[in-house]
Amino acid sequence: MKPSSKNSFLLALRLLVSGLLLMSGPLRAADISLTDDLGRKQQWSESPRRIVSLLPSLTELVCALDACERLVGVDRYANFPASVSTLPRLGALDDASVEAIVALRPDLVILSPASRLHDRLGALGLKTLVLDTLNLADVRRHIDSLGRLLDSRSGAQLKQSIERQLAAAASQVPEAMKGLRVYYEVDSAPYAAGEISFSGEILARLGLRNIVPAALGPFPKLNPEFIVRADPQLILVSQRNAQKLVDRPGWDRIAALRDQRVCRFTPAEGDLMARPGPRMGEAAQAVLRCLQELAARK
Repeated sequence: MKPSSKNSFLLALRLLVSGLLLMSGPLRAADISLTDDLGRKQQWSESPRRIVSLLPSLTELVCALDACERLVGVDRYANFPASVSTLPRLGALDDASVEAIVALRPDLVILSPASRLHDRLGALGLKTLVLDTLNLADVRRHIDSLGRLLDSRSGAQLKQSIERQLAAAASQVPEAMKGLRVYYEVDSAPYAAGEISFSGEILARLGLRNIVPAALGPFPKLNPEFIVRADPQLILVSQRNAQKLVDRPGWDRIAALRDQRVCRFTPAEGDLMARPGPRMGEAAQAVLRCLQELAARK
């Protein structure tokens, strides 16, 4: 082979190898466009490296997708995994500090529609991704979309893990607990978890019958008399509010209180039940433990 031909051949080979390496490497965010839950199409020129998360469930999801080190700020209530406790606290849904967020120079802010900060942050030139999570299907969808944006290879395994935990919990529910009418109080107002909420979906997977129908929405505020008339056989509530249930007018007639079928969630268990994210399977396991304890008392 002539020197000039040899040089041309080597150059072509190098170009070919470089092209193959680029093709086989991680997908760049520039190749990804995402439509968030406000219907806005967003694009990134490179994968976000500085992320602010303004909802604990979204913070947990970023970490579950192996991108925890990219977080530079979180909301007031983020507490899992433990590593996020050292990050700047930026407030909550109603009082998040725009100035503090901007000062962190994030290239991605993920938040729920309830925060209503997306317009202000967008006007300041920050990229926002608004994600609304009402049920398990939304969790799966967000795992896929954030996984693509963050170039995570953990998404499929994470979805499988959640499903395995849910299925395992459902398979271990004592027969005596299946089919019970259940009331899950998320706030003493009282607000309840309806059957179409992510919490209600967990309860349904465990074979429980929610007293709050889909027509009332995911987390409706209820008239206490509605609960008395529905006469739940099982109540799920925080430890803090459990002691006062019998003091409510007419609640001494409720079957769950007469029969002492009450699951009292610790703050940590309450977090599991309140966050539609990667630990939904663990939430099901927490309910299962209570059901097994109640069944064992008979």
